[in-house]
Amino acid sequence: MKSCPEKVTLIGAGLTGPLLAILLRQRGFAVELYERRPDMRRVRTSAGRSINLALSTRGIHALQQAGLWERMRSIIVPMKGRMMHSIAGELTFQPYGKDETEVINSISRGELNVALMNAAEEQSVAIHFNQRCMGYDLKTGAVRFRDENTSRVVNRDTGVVIGCDGSASAIRTEMLKLNRFNFSQQYLDYGYKELTIPAGANGKHLLETNALHIWPRGNHMLIALPNIDGTFACILFLPFEGAASFASVSTRSNVVRFFEDRFPDALRLMPELADNYFTNPTGAMVTIKCSPWHLEGGSLLLGDAAHAIVPFFGQGLNCGLEDCTCLVELLDRHGADWPRVFAEFEKERKVNTDAIADMAIENFTEMRDRVADARFLFRKKVELALEAKYPQLFVPKYAMVTFHRIPYSVALTRGAVQDRMLAQLCEAIDRVEDLDWDLAEKLIRCDLTSLELRP
Repeated sequence: MKSCPEKVTLIGAGLTGPLLAILLRQRGFAVELYERRPDMRRVRTSAGRSINLALSTRGIHALQQAGLWERMRSIIVPMKGRMMHSIAGELTFQPYGKDETEVINSISRGELNVALMNAAEEQSVAIHFNQRCMGYDLKTGAVRFRDENTSRVVNRDTGVVIGCDGSASAIRTEMLKLNRFNFSQQYLDYGYKELTIPAGANGKHLLETNALHIWPRGNHMLIALPNIDGTFACILFLPFEGAASFASVSTRSNVVRFFEDRFPDALRLMPELADNYFTNPTGAMVTIKCSPWHLEGGSLLLGDAAHAIVPFFGQGLNCGLEDCTCLVELLDRHGADWPRVFAEFEKERKVNTDAIADMAIENFTEMRDRVADARFLFRKKVELALEAKYPQLFVPKYAMVTFHRIPYSVALTRGAVQDRMLAQLCEAIDRVEDLDWDLAEKLIRCDLTSLELRP
């Protein structure tokens, strides 16, 4: 793409904002990035909002496109599968993929954010901190900012505006004023709280390092993701109300008693449990869908601002970073024809972001309960056997989403077809050796077409 000095203003320096800034600068655009928070590299932010993220193929591809993947390798911990913990302390390992090349990577949100901001500044992107977006003039394109230190409010002529400002997007709030703007938000009845398992002697992990640990307990669960410093970032998911909920687990003694009953092996590794529990806030989880994402060629919503999802498929980060690569691919194809680029971007992405939003909610039930079910685990073994025999035809839904860049909408519809096959194939057997391969051949050849598996 030829060098283009046109100015692009990005609102939000979380994760998608800095990456998109880098990709745009590499294409010759002048880019400025505004962020309401202080610079996290210089001011310590409050704890409890830094849940580790699961970086997989889509996000890795985006980082590769920006030339950043190699520098990220030092801040990731590969996770080869789920390690389930029963109440009795028994461990069951379920691999994520068909072999050890198919892993997901635990990465600290803060470490990733810092690395992306540093890389953006290396590309001469100006990042303006403590600048809260207070409004966006839909007619003139001017954005109003308030300096959080001085309270001074200014209007800035910003050129093209892209809102990367998360699920509470200020740009989307202004777009709600448009005629026929569609918007929905759905909160789960569950909240989350961040906890910590500290490192052992010499910074050693106290649990298996290369696994995502899950304590599935039916209507609630605990998970733990490894950090590079030997700690585990733990997230407790509980209903807001009810018998076993954030409302009922409300005193220090209740917290300890609850963990003694439900997560005894984790409790032994968490000497500061009660302090963590009451220091860190209880977060809410929301799914947001809206349309349109753009106002002709003047502004665009991207990432969580356009399509926030719950975290249970590990795709929030990956989906947002994939937005960035999809957008610049359209710019490479059409040039800075912003109305055309924005319209095609929404048409291409919305059907897929709606699909992963639905799959993420569905996967919550799986993680919370089904991963401990023997029949569920058996079906996973059958899935891998079918994938090994028909690698271009039968790819498990989890693999389509996590280890390939197959469109999310394809993974959703194809996954439903494959689920029906699995139900039929597994109905009367308990061992993979007893699988009716003739029936499997018939079902697969009849209902599935060959997939394009992009690296």
